[in-house]
Amino acid sequence: MSTVVSGASLPEMPTVASGLESARSRFALYLLLGFSAGLPYYMFSTILSARLAKHGVDLVLIGFFGWVQLLPTLKFLWAPLLDRFSVPGFARFFGQRLGWIMLSQLGIFAAMVAMAFTSSDASLPLTALFALLLAFWTTTLEVSADAWRIELAPTPETQGPLTAANLWGYRSAMVAAGSGALIVADHANWTWAYLVIAAGAFAPLPILAMMRPQVGTGRAAPPARSVALTTGLGASAVILGLSLFLAAGVGALVLRAAAAIGISAKTDATTAVLVLCLLPFVIMAALLPRIVRLPAGAWARRSTMAGPYVDIFWRFGYPVLPLLAFVSFYRMGDVLTLALSKPLEIAAHYDLTTMGIADGFVALPSSMAGVAVGALLAVRLRLTRALALGAIGSALGNWIFVWLWFQPPSPHVIYIATALDQFAHGMEGAVFVVFLSMLVNPRYPGAQYAFLSGFAFLLPRLLAGAGGNIARHIGFDGFFWLSGGLSLAAVLFLPLIARVRAREEGA
Repeated sequence: MSTVVSGASLPEMPTVASGLESARSRFALYLLLGFSAGLPYYMFSTILSARLAKHGVDLVLIGFFGWVQLLPTLKFLWAPLLDRFSVPGFARFFGQRLGWIMLSQLGIFAAMVAMAFTSSDASLPLTALFALLLAFWTTTLEVSADAWRIELAPTPETQGPLTAANLWGYRSAMVAAGSGALIVADHANWTWAYLVIAAGAFAPLPILAMMRPQVGTGRAAPPARSVALTTGLGASAVILGLSLFLAAGVGALVLRAAAAIGISAKTDATTAVLVLCLLPFVIMAALLPRIVRLPAGAWARRSTMAGPYVDIFWRFGYPVLPLLAFVSFYRMGDVLTLALSKPLEIAAHYDLTTMGIADGFVALPSSMAGVAVGALLAVRLRLTRALALGAIGSALGNWIFVWLWFQPPSPHVIYIATALDQFAHGMEGAVFVVFLSMLVNPRYPGAQYAFLSGFAFLLPRLLAGAGGNIARHIGFDGFFWLSGGLSLAAVLFLPLIARVRAREEGA
């Protein structure tokens, strides 16, 4: 991989990282990395929506906060930079991928502490700023971890175990964060809830800092661990400060633009959101005829920023359009459930402690079982069959909330709904990660996986942002009937997906 400061050098082919040659060590690493990425996710999504609902924020505004989750869909904008550049200090000792992961963990910790001390939500723009920073650093960690996973495990057989490990860590951390934050908030306050999870998010960093040097073949000897950590922490402080000022500036411009065009809590944004959903397909369809005719030496295929994405369209050609349509629909149910499941449960008169127990003692084993089944299906069945089973399960996981809505509040009701929801979406997620990983060109693992996984959540998260408005018009039951149906619609694309083949470089 390319080293630190120059963007002019070409990336080298991946090398096996020192100390990670065994399957067991890679499995343990991805349990830890999944935990690191999963712990903060609920804190800027589901837990934040519950916090805003408890503070009496309008349901439409809560829906708008769902658009914070759009940031991970835009990770392709900075993912090539993670393939090309390294974090000073950390990278020389820990390697390029792990260096970015460690910086991201520091960013996650700082953003979550900031959310803790603004937990009164007296200033919603400030709440949005720190939520965006938390989403940004969580996403940056995921980009680096995904790229490293694809480099370490290039086949479905090797991807299956790492995917399971990553999702076990990820979903168990999400569940632990959701459960723990709700229970702490119910017995103390939201500040302590965020501080407790921030401490948990920081805990993996010392473990990673004790790893062996990640040095590829032919590299110079790494500096001392203490020197690498000191230099890396100094560089991280500068980068985190710059990211804060940049996010604040961009956020101020966006708020002014929204106010200028009259967007408010009373705005019906559904139509505009649906139009935005169609724009990526229109743009790609317009550019595709030119892309498929590009020669190997074309600038667009060699560019650091554009090349990885042009390569996707060049390799798959015109079938990339139904492929990306399928990708957009497949995780619909999962994302929309996250957006409004907690407001639904609060509106159904469940207290935070009961919700927290459901998210902890019920969701965790259910989710882990679902991930295990999904990883097994991805290895044992044709991927299209495994994907079909995942889509059906996802639809059922959404529709169970319709049943919950019409039942009298009872711990058993919420436990059953949570168990089915977490099992189904864990299974669906494991199959989907393996599927996306097999679409990636190993030359661009970070950028292409970032694009595909980000695009997969573009349509769902755009709709999630308008979820409060949709639920206001058709009710919570209508919203979950709709979200499950949209997830199931992905099955309609599978006959086309089964015939998609990537062309080789010389074709």
